[in-house]
Amino acid sequence: MSYSGPPSDPYGPSDPYRPRRSRLRRPLTVALAALVPGALLGWLAYEALGGTGSGGDGGPGGARAGAGVSSAPASGPGTAAAGDDRPGTLSAPPSSAAAPLTGKVVVIDPGHNPANARHTGEIGRQVDIGTNRKECDTTGTATNAGYSEAEFTLDVAHRLRTLLQRQGATVKLTQDGDRPFGPCVDERARIGNTAHADAVVSIHADGSAAGNRGFHVILPAAVHAGAADTRAVAGPSKDLGKLIASDFARSTGTSASNYIGDGTGLVTRRDLGGLNLSTVPKVFIECGNMRDSKDAALLTSGVWRQKAAQGMSEGIVSFLHGS
Repeated sequence: MSYSGPPSDPYGPSDPYRPRRSRLRRPLTVALAALVPGALLGWLAYEALGGTGSGGDGGPGGARAGAGVSSAPASGPGTAAAGDDRPGTLSAPPSSAAAPLTGKVVVIDPGHNPANARHTGEIGRQVDIGTNRKECDTTGTATNAGYSEAEFTLDVAHRLRTLLQRQGATVKLTQDGDRPFGPCVDERARIGNTAHADAVVSIHADGSAAGNRGFHVILPAAVHAGAADTRAVAGPSKDLGKLIASDFARSTGTSASNYIGDGTGLVTRRDLGGLNLSTVPKVFIECGNMRDSKDAALLTSGVWRQKAAQGMSEGIVSFLHGS
């Protein structure tokens, strides 16, 4: 059905004096009809968010840009570029979907301290570890070329921290090369306990004989003696250690120790104060043997250290997902 105009139209359809309708009129009318509601909605949204209204910049009825917004956990690339010898750095915050460890606390314990060698008297004093007394700390070992265990553990700790922060975890280090020596093994345990850590990993490298190769993870025995009581955390620590051992082997491509642990990569001990005095799940990992030339070639590689940190991170994430 055609439509020639309303009944009140004074002109006939063929009247030569009938005003000619602009070809642009209908499109302009449609465009204006669409723009006006949109502009109105935009103005209302602007006002609702505290635009230029009476509140102004942070005054009543408005909010200063960025005020009241909590910052997300730090994140970053998580891995160093191929061949890069530096730990990964942090950049933009992850989305909530990419931060599965939000609310979790992880304590990383870099074994020894680069300055321990200058404080042998202090680190040699005896401390109570529950089952007996033991020296506060040691200098650790080193490769034949002089790359120290303390340097290695701190480097891997930084890499691991970056990866875990990217997952949303709150990460604390027992030391960051920022103290003259130590801390002592009993203090290292207290740091994890006081933080109410969901997991603690103490990073080390071994100093065994040449030819002895591979990594192993040290688990706490169920100790109940003096100030030590690991009965509640021995089981969870074992779960943590198994996951780290599995992911570490896969990530680094290295094998479990050929000289301790019967090929399992797992060893249980009751003579380590850092484990005995822990009241939260905790393990040690000996990443390799610094006195073996083949293991030392791995431990001194920044690319391999990144893989080591990645393996530890994946084991920790798996453990915390199930906790």
